[in-house]
Amino acid sequence: MKVLLLGSGGREHAMAWALARSGRFAKLWTLPGNAGTAEYGENIRDVSASDPGAVAELAGRLRPDLIVIGPEDPLCAGVGDRLAAGGFAVFGPSAAAAEIESSKEYVKGLMGRAGIATAAAQSFDREADALAYLRRQMSGGDGAGIVIKADGLAAGKGVTVCDSLAEAEAAVSEAFAGAFGPAGDKILVEERLLGRETSAHAFTDGQSVEHMPFSCDHKPVFDGNRGPNTGGMGCYSPPGWLECETARAIRRDVTERAVRQLADEGRPFRGVIYPGMMITGQGPRVVEFNCRFGDPETEVLLPRLRTDFLDVCASVAHGRLADLELEWDERATVGVVMVAPGYPGSYPRGAAIEGLDAVDPGVHVFLAGARRDGSRVLTDGGRVLCVVAAGETLGQARALAYENVARISFDGAHYRADIALDAEPAVLGQGAPR
Repeated sequence: MKVLLLGSGGREHAMAWALARSGRFAKLWTLPGNAGTAEYGENIRDVSASDPGAVAELAGRLRPDLIVIGPEDPLCAGVGDRLAAGGFAVFGPSAAAAEIESSKEYVKGLMGRAGIATAAAQSFDREADALAYLRRQMSGGDGAGIVIKADGLAAGKGVTVCDSLAEAEAAVSEAFAGAFGPAGDKILVEERLLGRETSAHAFTDGQSVEHMPFSCDHKPVFDGNRGPNTGGMGCYSPPGWLECETARAIRRDVTERAVRQLADEGRPFRGVIYPGMMITGQGPRVVEFNCRFGDPETEVLLPRLRTDFLDVCASVAHGRLADLELEWDERATVGVVMVAPGYPGSYPRGAAIEGLDAVDPGVHVFLAGARRDGSRVLTDGGRVLCVVAAGETLGQARALAYENVARISFDGAHYRADIALDAEPAVLGQGAPR
């Protein structure tokens, strides 16, 4: 099969790697791609992946058998709709279904109609109203129970967890001042949930649902969950601390309910649906919904998938997911992200990446913000790469990942030293769906 893949991150490198392992794989184009996806096919850099007309014109020339859309921006822009209208098989939801990510206000309503537990929230499109609400809600100047979220897409950076009223007020003002562009024209003031976070990915064709193992992302840039949030500094799978009954409840009462509700509302979802969960003292609660694979979750999940990934994507696109029974590797995986100095703020580009050929067999290095310059690979983004290792336990996987991280270098490279450090040993039978 000939495949057109949209995206340019570590997620897309992992997806390209998984697609290329298929016995039915014939050719890959990636739009725009990166140094990693170039290993498996041709990168196309002169077309915007978020322009429905331009992507449809490109697909008309290439005639791929399958189009796989990785990031949220093209999905929310309606690229999948335009391609499906042109008769192409598309792995990825419609813009209407993708609104579970593009509008936090919409997905709050959807969860309410579906009976899905989440944090209480109020939405505002005027700064003065939001500030007045904050001051009424917070007694004694305590803002520790508040989260400020941009309503729209903000590349994973439109969320501020507040420890004081002053910080909450500053976050509201920052959003309305344009820090997140149009995504911050409307905000949510949300109850802060306390507990442990986990990511619950699933494949769905709008009717059938095939759950993936659970995983855990580390967002803050520094050890100990300190510093600003990033797109993700590392990930592990499975979380051994997550009890089996809680895992089943999330799959049944969150993911499957959301898929049914979307279908009932005329927005059938085809692709990867991904609720981010907080396991609180009152039970699991949804923090957010995503309309695509997480990054860096993809990098630790796809190496665990034993079933042909190309078959999975094609089955989703054609509405035949019920014909597949997915199999997963029981081993744990840990991924450590290496980032450019200054990330998630401004950062330099163009540093040579050394040691990529020194990693152990079976250890993956999924490139993200990286480009090729002749025989060299150079940094070209904030999150540069993710080193992923597998082991019989999380401890073994973690040790192997960090052994290989130590062999890779570039000027100013930064990574967290505590990825998966607080995770209990994985419990077999919990992480891999049965």
